[in-house]
Amino acid sequence: MVVVTLQRDKCIGCNYCVEFAPRQFQMSKKDGKTVLIKSVNNKGFHTLKSHDHTIVEVCEQAEKACPVHIISVKEI
Repeated sequence: MVVVTLQRDKCIGCNYCVEFAPRQFQMSKKDGKTVLIKSVNNKGFHTLKSHDHTIVEVCEQAEKACPVHIISVKEI
């Protein structure tokens, strides 16, 4: 299983995550911050759990590109 976590409150809207992983991330037109698609929000931490291991590489690229380090990718 792949677990991707986003601390959306700390997002600065740089759009790097969307550039690397457009199927997992999109920018909100309301506030200009990123949205982790199909995630569950728990106190500001948006978490996506997926059995699709093909998303690992692009999500890890988004994690590395994020200038405020608010994306976490783990395989469990």
